[in-house]
Amino acid sequence: YGGTRLGRQELDGELMLDVEGALWTWDMLEAARAPRAFELDRVVVAVDPPVTSGSSADACGIVVAGVEAKGPPQDWIAQVIADGSIAGASPRGWAERAVALFHAHRADRLVAEVNQGGELVAALIRQVDPLVPFRAVRASRGKVARAEPVAALYEQGRVSHREPFRELEAEMAAMTTSGFTGSGSPDRVDALVWAMTDLMIDPAASYLEPRIRRL
Repeated sequence: YGGTRLGRQELDGELMLDVEGALWTWDMLEAARAPRAFELDRVVVAVDPPVTSGSSADACGIVVAGVEAKGPPQDWIAQVIADGSIAGASPRGWAERAVALFHAHRADRLVAEVNQGGELVAALIRQVDPLVPFRAVRASRGKVARAEPVAALYEQGRVSHREPFRELEAEMAAMTTSGFTGSGSPDRVDALVWAMTDLMIDPAASYLEPRIRRL
């Protein structure tokens, strides 16, 4: 039972109850841990930078994920490869962690939210490694609205976890239709959402756009 919901309740004494309105139930997260064979076509490292640094600051969410994008979008499947989130690091510290994960997993792109840091986020990444392919993303909708399409992918059984990610999964289980019910900020979930959006949500939308033929 190691790593399972039952094991964490009975062996570790954790209370593993679904929150009302949860976007991710514990049954969904348990199902995501089922081993699957993957031939990844793309891998990204997604970063949700903290506004401040220091021991009392929010963690920097860093998630590595990949997609097997064969056939139409409804056949695509994804996998969370690593949770490299880090707390209490300086801006240079989390940038170095993100770039190190990029190289370790031979990723295709590094994605980072820039709502708070603006051009500073891109500048930090460039200082560590100017050759890393980088995409800046801006949140135009709230956390719940951004997370719901990703939660739907899990509900369809199209996202798996390479291993149990306890801290990430705890944040996921605390995300509800009314907001985040955990303590602090859901930095790991934000990074996960950006990763899946870059790998599956945005490419699928582009794939399904009507194609206009010119006469």
